Amino acid sequence: MIPAKFDYVRPSSIGEAVTALAAGGDDAKVIAGGQSLLPLLRLRLAYPELLVDVGGLDDLVGVTDGGEHLLIGARTTHYQLVHDPLVARHCGLLAEAAATVADPAVRHRGTLGGSLAHADPAGDLPAVALALDATMIAHGPSGDREVAARDFFVDYLTTTLQPGEILTGVRVPKLGSGWGYRYEKFHRTAQAWAIVGVAALVRRSNGQVAEARVGLTNMGSVPIRAAAVEAAVAGAPASPEALHAAAASAADGTQPPADLHGAPDYRRHLARVLTGRALEAAAGV
Repeated sequence: MIPAKFDYVRPSSIGEAVTALAAGGDDAKVIAGGQSLLPLLRLRLAYPELLVDVGGLDDLVGVTDGGEHLLIGARTTHYQLVHDPLVARHCGLLAEAAATVADPAVRHRGTLGGSLAHADPAGDLPAVALALDATMIAHGPSGDREVAARDFFVDYLTTTLQPGEILTGVRVPKLGSGWGYRYEKFHRTAQAWAIVGVAALVRRSNGQVAEARVGLTNMGSVPIRAAAVEAAVAGAPASPEALHAAAASAADGTQPPADLHGAPDYRRHLARVLTGRALEAAAGV
């Protein structure tokens, strides 16, 4: 299909982009890689009157070592995340999950910021950002504003970004020694959205799980931290039996969707199974 008519601007700076976006109000949308927005435009599920194209803002690309964290530009592509040495060394979960996104064509065009700002609960990276305790950096007419990942996702395709704000970067704490990670994903084909995904981080100490973080993909209208699993596994033996026992509570408090690809009960079952596998792999047992 052909998108509805819209105006288009391609700013040369973040300031120009914010000014254009603020002037457009609720009828303006940001576009970068376009892998999420363009299908909505073609299907006429979105009707923006103005597109603000930030695809030429190179200041939003790349990974910087900030000491205790990595600062990742919002226009950094999935492909760049997979192959960046800093991400591989300090935040391997993000690289592993990015490698599972869609197909190579999408990974070369889609961006980290686009995935997070689009806030599709079936997307892989929102749950990963949640598990990593990432911080989103938004720039608007009043300057920069930081939002923790746990507060960023509000509802289906909805974030705390205000009119006139652009997601410019993501701050991700470095994972220290002792942390293991795993992203488990069940989907129909390599290009399809996850029916359920699990982002797991486990820190071992003296044969026990000292700490764990678990983010769930497509188990509600927003990405979810599996708090019951995290509480159950903390202090438990780093054994397959203990980890799978903790994973039994993975679906607690979730409201998974029902669609052609799976009923809620089916997704709850997948969440428990995939969480067990992810915890076992992250713990290295």
